[in-house]
Amino acid sequence: MDIALTQEAEEELASIPPAEQRAMQAAFEKLEQYGDLLPFPHSSKIIERNLRELRPRAGRGRWRAFYRRIGEIIVIGAIGPEARVNPQGFRQSTGLAEERLDKIQAEREQ
Repeated sequence: MDIALTQEAEEELASIPPAEQRAMQAAFEKLEQYGDLLPFPHSSKIIERNLRELRPRAGRGRWRAFYRRIGEIIVIGAIGPEARVNPQGFRQSTGLAEERLDKIQAEREQ
C-alpha cells in the first residue's frame, strides 16, 4: 500500500535523532507491506481519535507516526513522542495529525 507524509510530518521526521529516523523508515516499510493489516505491537488505534499510531521497534521506540488511510493511500499526518515518554507532546501531535488529515480528507472528498 502506498504511504505519503504530509510536509509537516516530513519536517518532524527530520527533527528526530538519526537512529530513530532509521527505525521509523523500517516501520514505514512494514506499513507499506501490510497496510491496514499491520498488527499490534507495530500499529495500534488511538483511543478517542480517528487515527492509528505506527510503533517503531514493535512499540519500544520513543517516537510514533500518526496516520489514517485516506482512499487508497495511508497518510502520515504527524510524527511525535510516545505517550508515556511525553504525554503532553503525544496529545499535541495527535491533535495536529488529526487536523492535518481531516483537511486532506475534506479536500479529496470535494
